[in-house]
Parts: sequence; structure tokens; C-alpha cells
Amino acid sequence: MKPFRVWAIARKEAIHILRDPRSLGMAIAIPMLLLLLFGYALSLDVDNVPTIVWDQSASHESREFISRFDGSRYFSIVDHVSSYRQVERAIDSGQALVALVIPTDFAGRIESGRVAPVQAIVDGSDPNTATIAMGYLDVVAFTYSREVALREIRRATGQVVHPPVDLRARAWFNADLESKNYIIPGLIAVIMMVIAALLTSLTIAREWEHGTMEQLIATPVRSNELILGKLLPYFGIGMLDVALAVVMGEFLFDVPLRGSPALLFAMAAIFLAGALSLGMLISILARGQLLASQLAMVLTFLPSFLLSGFMYAIANMPVPIQALTRLVPASYFVTMLKGIYLKGVGLEVLMLEAGLLVVFGLALVLLANRRFRKKLV
Repeated sequence: MKPFRVWAIARKEAIHILRDPRSLGMAIAIPMLLLLLFGYALSLDVDNVPTIVWDQSASHESREFISRFDGSRYFSIVDHVSSYRQVERAIDSGQALVALVIPTDFAGRIESGRVAPVQAIVDGSDPNTATIAMGYLDVVAFTYSREVALREIRRATGQVVHPPVDLRARAWFNADLESKNYIIPGLIAVIMMVIAALLTSLTIAREWEHGTMEQLIATPVRSNELILGKLLPYFGIGMLDVALAVVMGEFLFDVPLRGSPALLFAMAAIFLAGALSLGMLISILARGQLLASQLAMVLTFLPSFLLSGFMYAIANMPVPIQALTRLVPASYFVTMLKGIYLKGVGLEVLMLEAGLLVVFGLALVLLANRRFRKKLV
């Protein structure tokens, strides 16, 4: 391999990128736009759940119970209604996600020490949000019930009774349980995979379509020199995208980077080399820009978005799908990013994922070099 040949091909590709604003815009602007869009728009947090109340009791006890929901950051009382028809209309129209129906004898049952049933109607159109909202309902209702029970015991016996178990939960690594701290690191991997494969998926195909491949074949440039030379400019752009994403995550989204930046960029370089080689392999096999871009989207975006653990926990997937995720390299990089970002761990914990990323990168580079032949057919 001659370095000056590699440099000549890399310089040629860099000039082409600079002369084509669309390619340069795709390489830099689109990743930043995706990060902004997903970072702000995509949220798994369930806060301020719109709630309506039908308080048939209209008592001090019922108002105290309602205040527990109104004072919580998880619920927002948007209206008070007076019939099931209004409840149904509010749920159907999307005005409310939760409806609380308090019976007329609520205060009497509380004062006499009996169980006071309260109906909670939840819109189950979005099962994930509904499940989380029902969990919040249970916690608020349980807290209120415990306080009422302890207050009645204190009134009857004159003694202050404490609960036998005082559970104090503490979340490590993401103490505020903000979904952006979970989403942004994984999003970096998805964007890198998609953009890298899309960019390089057009390189060889473009040469065939424009008729310049024949000229390259006539030169003494070897196949591996051509592949490496075409990868280098996009590798530089990809690492620039990684740096911009890290800076945006740190200063725009306030996502903490607790681990080693050097380790992050080293693993990003390995992953990026594999992603670029995958795009190059697609370009070699497709020989057409339209088909290459379509294949790149199918083979990168869908697996990276759905099967990498970025959005959906792999452990919750069916066993056959979990096995399929092992073939998605983005899943290992997502695990590494979350470990480096949130937990601050290093290779002592992430050695397996790092090794698999190295295997992925080397395999794709070698496969792309093997599949490319300087032949017209």
C-alpha cells in the first residue's frame, strides 16, 4: 500500500465533498438537526398527567385527597366535572388522561375507619404512559392511606406510630430519572451509524453512475488504497460529528459525561470505521446511488433504532429478537456510551463490548476490501 496513493484518493474525495454542499450538509447539519430534534422532542418522562376530578363528596377529606394529586409534579388537575358523561367526553377528546371519581360517602368511610373506594379511569390508548400513570396513582393513594391510618391510630391510642419499614430509594447514575440522560448517549450511536453508512453508501455507486470508475480502474491505485482513501475524509467528518454531539450533550442538554472522553472517542473511532465500511460495502454491491441509499437506510436505521437498546430495553424483547440484537453492532456501542456517560466505567467493565466493536470494525473493513474488484464487470 502506497501512502501517497491513499492520500491522492482521499484528497479527491474531500474536494468532491467540498464542491457538493448537499453532501457536506448531510454530513454535518443533519446529525446536529437529529440530535436537536430527538433531544428535545423525544422524552420518556411522564409528568403533569392531565387529570379531571368528579368529587361527589365535596368534603374536607376529599379535598385533602385531591390536593395530594394536585401538589404532585406527576399530575395536573385540569378540570372538575359532575357526571360520567363529562368524564367520558374528556377522556375521548384527550383533554384528560386520568379521571378520579370520589364517591359521596368518602368522608364518612374515612372517619369511620372503613375502606373508601375511589375510581380511577385511565386512558389506555398509550399503554406505556397509562402503566406509568397507574403506578403514580397507586403511590399517591398508598401514601395518603398510610397517613390516614397512622393519624387514626395516634388519635385512638395517643401514641405516635411509625411504619415498620422505611424504604428510602436512591437512583444511581441518573438521580433525577431524566430520560434525556438515557436518550442522548444512545442517540449518538444511532446517528453515527445512519449518517456514516448513508455517506459512504454513495461513494463507489456514484463513481459507477458518473462513469469515473473506469478512470480509477485504469490507474495503478490498488483496491485497498481506493477503499481507504475514500473512507478517510468521511472518517474525519464522522469524528467531527462525534465531537459536536458530545459538546451539545454536555452544554445544551446538560447530560453528564462521567467517564473518560479518550475512551469514548477511541470506541467511537472503531465503531465509525465499521459503520463507514458497511456503507462502502453496500455501495460496492449496489452500484446505484438510489438502491445503495435505500439499502443503507434499511440495514442501519431500523436495526439501530429498534434493536440496539436505544429506545427499548433488550431484556424486555422476546428471546428470538434478543438473539437478533447480538448481530446489531450499535447495541454494543449504545451499551458502551451509556456506561461511559452515566456510570463512568471503563474497559474493566466494558471489555466484552469493546472487543466485539473491534471485531465488527475489522470484519467490515476486510469484507469491503475483499468484495471490491477493479473490474468493469
